[in-house]
Amino acid sequence: MLYWVVKGVLTPLLRVLYRVKVEGRQNIPRTGPVILAANHRSFLDSIFLPLVLRRRVTFVAKAEYFDDPKTAWFFRGVGQIPIRREGGSASERALESAAEVLQAGGVFAIYPEGTRTRDGYLHRGHTGVARLALRCGAPIVPVGMIGTDEIQPVDRKLPLVFRTVGIRFGRPLDLSRFDGAADDRLALRAIADEIMFEVQDLSGYEYVDTYMTRSADDAAAEPARVVTLAEARTPEAVAS
Repeated sequence: MLYWVVKGVLTPLLRVLYRVKVEGRQNIPRTGPVILAANHRSFLDSIFLPLVLRRRVTFVAKAEYFDDPKTAWFFRGVGQIPIRREGGSASERALESAAEVLQAGGVFAIYPEGTRTRDGYLHRGHTGVARLALRCGAPIVPVGMIGTDEIQPVDRKLPLVFRTVGIRFGRPLDLSRFDGAADDRLALRAIADEIMFEVQDLSGYEYVDTYMTRSADDAAAEPARVVTLAEARTPEAVAS
């Protein structure tokens, strides 16, 4: 109930404060399970993406939000799933919960990069979304989020207003050739790269074939090498 209350309050407010341009909304199935795989540039991605869809969207959210009583009530109330970034059994339980959402015919949204970009580039995707899709038989719809970092960068507490946000939904990916490959590491890597290829095309941001670090210092320590997805998907790159 809280999800729809919050959405009902925020939708008209955000429509006044921001210009939201949406493309490809017809690519979202009206019923049945679907995974939305988007690039991640700002905390506001998780606000604007559900804003433009009639179906309820469930995200994973970092567990720290659930540890803090000031924010825990909100994230529990809107049905978000806690996940601990250090991985391990807690992350596996989060994916189990995500699978339950999909098996119930719901919409699950995930950021394959794992965390918000610190350097403005689009980064290599993790394979968890591929395993989830193959396990549940859910289609993956790539999503390009554009301009949210200009409203609220990582180090800014309050968002700017009267800006434009772009949200582009691609066509569902055809993963039929990967049937039965849920435990094949190369197949999962190929799916993750295909997702990021589509997200790059939708968002227009440059791609770097490295995983996104969670620290600005770590990101600065190793210079980014901008590559095309075609380069990143060579057999040598996939095997790594």
